[in-house]
Amino acid sequence: MKIIERYIARELLVPFTVVVTILAVLYSSFISASLLSGAVTESLGIAATLKLILLKTTIALDVLMSISLYVAVVMGLSRMNRDQEISVLRASGVSENRITYVVLVVAIPIGIATGVLSIFVRPWAYEESYMLNAQAEAELNIDRFQAGRFYGSERKGRVIYIQTKDESGKQMHDVFHYINKNGVSEIILAKEAHQQQLVAGQRPQIHLKDGFVYRLAQSGAKDTVAQFEKLVYYTDSGNVQNFRRRAAPVGVLMESDKPRDIAELQWRFSRPIAAILLALIAVPFSRSPPRKDKGERTIFAAALVFAIYYILSGLAQTWVEQGTLGKFPGIWWLYILMFIAALASLSPAFGQKRMRK
Repeated sequence: MKIIERYIARELLVPFTVVVTILAVLYSSFISASLLSGAVTESLGIAATLKLILLKTTIALDVLMSISLYVAVVMGLSRMNRDQEISVLRASGVSENRITYVVLVVAIPIGIATGVLSIFVRPWAYEESYMLNAQAEAELNIDRFQAGRFYGSERKGRVIYIQTKDESGKQMHDVFHYINKNGVSEIILAKEAHQQQLVAGQRPQIHLKDGFVYRLAQSGAKDTVAQFEKLVYYTDSGNVQNFRRRAAPVGVLMESDKPRDIAELQWRFSRPIAAILLALIAVPFSRSPPRKDKGERTIFAAALVFAIYYILSGLAQTWVEQGTLGKFPGIWWLYILMFIAALASLSPAFGQKRMRK
């Protein structure tokens, strides 16, 4: 890559790095505030909560990188145009196509990176976050209970007491569990309890040994007592099954004919295409005459174009999920329109018309 290309690439990569870092930090802060307000830290512990924040930020990275690349192209080229560097380059024989080439050189690797994140990393991050969310929402989460203390949930009508725990903190002894649900009070007494390791696709569960289950009806029905040697108790959190398509491998989605799975698959494959096309669409925003102060208008126009794209991408995915659009055109009609718009805006006739304004 020649000196001029390296210079233009640097002017794009620096704002891209800054913007993507700022957006990632802001998104992480938002997620942190949301989790803290929901008392997730108490349920999971600090280490697991930090892992959950990192996972959720990773999930959003493919979108954040596309936004950052779009903003970086607008900022970088507009700054060069405002300082008349673009005019000097053109006077030196650097054509518009050469500038577009540099944008592509920068955009394609970033697009590939967003594709890797979307196709491979994002499903893994979703799977891990579902497991952590299920653990956080579990009413019987052994890791957050201390021996010799009562724990209650007014919303669930539940009271839990553990007499002792072993040194590893995984084995409980002399467990008391009370819940009032649908007019029936249920009491479980067990000498031992152990929480199974959370497995992908399973609901959190507690294995109880050597105890009794008392069901006390408040409506006058007969009370029941049952003795057990081993009882598997499933907690109320079944959220690990929700949105399974987002955590599904690409191969599973490709074999499915369900509209939601098709929409998820197309969304993943569209991420690198969206990043590259957005970068190309951003190039014409730097074509205003450098002596005319149209910075605010340029930023507003760029923001408006991205807002339109964001709304249309959401609509396209929703239409496929609802079955309004089939596998083809699916969501691809949007990117066909974006490709046509990028070609039209990058044409010499469009550039000359914009420079005359």
